[in-house]
Amino acid sequence: MKIKKLCGALLSAVMTASLLTGCGNGSDSAETTETTTEAIVEAASPKVTVDGTKFIVDGKELIINGVNTPWQNWNEFGSDSFQPEFWDSHFADLHAIGVNAVRVWVNCDSMVSIKLKPSGQVREVVEKHWTDVDKLFEIAEKHQIYLMPTLLSFDHCKNGQYVDRWRAVITDDTAMQSYIDSYVKPFAERYGSNPYLLGIDLMNEPDWVIENAECGRLPKENLSKFFAKCTSAIHETNPDALVTVGMGMVKYNSDNEKYMGNVVSDEVMKSYAGDNACLDFYSVHYYDWMRSYMGCPFDLSPTDFGLDGTKPAFLGEFGLGDGQTYEYAYENTLANGWNGSMMWCSNNGAEHADVWADLEIATKKVESLYPDKVYPLGKN
Repeated sequence: MKIKKLCGALLSAVMTASLLTGCGNGSDSAETTETTTEAIVEAASPKVTVDGTKFIVDGKELIINGVNTPWQNWNEFGSDSFQPEFWDSHFADLHAIGVNAVRVWVNCDSMVSIKLKPSGQVREVVEKHWTDVDKLFEIAEKHQIYLMPTLLSFDHCKNGQYVDRWRAVITDDTAMQSYIDSYVKPFAERYGSNPYLLGIDLMNEPDWVIENAECGRLPKENLSKFFAKCTSAIHETNPDALVTVGMGMVKYNSDNEKYMGNVVSDEVMKSYAGDNACLDFYSVHYYDWMRSYMGCPFDLSPTDFGLDGTKPAFLGEFGLGDGQTYEYAYENTLANGWNGSMMWCSNNGAEHADVWADLEIATKKVESLYPDKVYPLGKN
């Protein structure tokens, strides 16, 4: 629908230009047509939309040649540890090797930016959180990097000082609505139409909230309802915003009979929050310990891996197994019908070793094979 509106707007501009040129002499006509054509080119937007199982930018397909840069400093967005100069430098380096999308955790755990009452209701979202994320988007646009901000993680539900408050956000209707009204909707209002928002990732690996005792082993129905309510609120607040959930394992993102059921399927989500509660794309995670049970997505299509094949799907986070390379992973996921990949992780600010050389080979190769799909509007 959004693509049709954009095309309609451009067609209208061309028709208007034709009418105008018909009123002048040949010289004026050529000059007006040239000026109008330049205006149309300038109007091309990098905003990502979805058409079936593809990401689209200005009528052209976009593939995700991405990485995770989850944080430079834990819980930095809203604290004194946010360092814009790091993000500017790192995004410049990523752009140079063909990376076009980055997943960033804008909240990691605890109550640094979003402060909750004992009931789980939101007391405050600190203003510095917004200004820091504003700056991140500014830097991303400068370097042609699409952002996938992750709003929460299973870490919020791990045993700790504020765990009861965060678990209430997922299980208590009043606390849940307070979080949605105080944070999710303002986030969608502020960033949903940003041309460099790839999509809002509601939570990192909620699977562990279901499975791990230290995360509460909350019922999956509570998480489905939470995601449904958040997704519906985002789509109603800003229809331009795309939404996903970074599922840790495909077994909670699939209705394959050997798995646990798709906790974010259209059917399940709509049952809790109506027609606006559908995710726009899937961003499942993969690590090699899953291979023997779930297979390897580097060698399988999204449907063979267990997804339903109705939406764009990419690896929102992945690690390698023995003998595998990033070049193999990035190329094969695309060859098998995925919309791209995001390795973990591109910087040493997290706990993983620097793998820059291997990453550079992979992402530059993808850029060389699919230049018009990595940068549909051209690379600056």
